[in-house]
Amino acid sequence: MNETILTKDKNKLTVTRTFNAPLSLVWRAWTEAELLDQWWAPKPWKSQTKRMDFRTGGHRLYAMVGPEGEEHWGWTAYQSVNPHGDFSGEDSFCDAEGNINPDLPTAYFTTEFEENEATTQVRMVTEYASEKHLQQVIEMGMEEGLKAAYVNLDALLSHELKTI
Repeated sequence: MNETILTKDKNKLTVTRTFNAPLSLVWRAWTEAELLDQWWAPKPWKSQTKRMDFRTGGHRLYAMVGPEGEEHWGWTAYQSVNPHGDFSGEDSFCDAEGNINPDLPTAYFTTEFEENEATTQVRMVTEYASEKHLQQVIEMGMEEGLKAAYVNLDALLSHELKTI
């Protein structure tokens, strides 16, 4: 089983994970709303994309929807996209219309992809304005949620490989 490695350094969190799938498929799972929504939220939560324009200068507006129908909205602004290499941007909490909530932390991230034969390593470096902001999202369950989402991604990639 693949291990998710999380490293904290002050206001920065680095998450590294190797997936048993080719880069082309892993990239699609991160960059196409239909696939991203199948794994991004830890079960029993679901990810639902309202809008996604994956390109430099584009954005994604999505909700994490709980088992009782509760919604927590997120806004991702893509600052750079280098196909099959990396992408970076900002993740913020918002409302259903994409209005950013200034009272909650914003994450500045870079997600890098590296293919090694039949596997793909994904390295996500996320930086917050302060250690307090990083601690705030950790207390909200971000670490556990991301690990659970990566298990979902493993299952999705395995399924998708069977259909190729």
